[in-house]
Amino acid sequence: MVIGKQYDGEGDSRLSPITFTLDPGSGVPTYLQLVQQVEHALRLGYLKQGDQLPKVREVVADLAINPNTVMKAYRDLEGKGLTAGRPGQGTFIEGSLDQIDFAGLAGLRKSLLTWLAEADGAGLDQDGIVALFTSALRDFADRRGTDTRGVDQPGRRAEGGVA
Repeated sequence: MVIGKQYDGEGDSRLSPITFTLDPGSGVPTYLQLVQQVEHALRLGYLKQGDQLPKVREVVADLAINPNTVMKAYRDLEGKGLTAGRPGQGTFIEGSLDQIDFAGLAGLRKSLLTWLAEADGAGLDQDGIVALFTSALRDFADRRGTDTRGVDQPGRRAEGGVA
């Protein structure tokens, strides 16, 4: 995901503030990668109500994917109440997700960058860092009794066991 106003080459800055990227090796379905990028941008405050997502044909041209994949992602976002399609105009952000304040976000980002530098110094490559972080996140979620998205899991206790 790339954040920043796109321009159409003719001085029009009303286009989407997000550009999608794909990771074909992630194992995550393409449509879900698009959904997750919008959700992450909302959580981080990069997208806000009224912002326009890239038009389906633009995403198709940029990423060389099937238009049905983009439309599935946009329908999923609409089903979650995060976007709304406007015939002839495009898809716009209509909802929001919980955000952290920017001061708190900056401090957390700085801590995370320090941790990433330590992981790199310990010899971990990107896949190793992702594996370690994912493992730690799962352990943390198990202790909290939530899944990795913070959603309460029925039958789970805070100690990480099953009720």
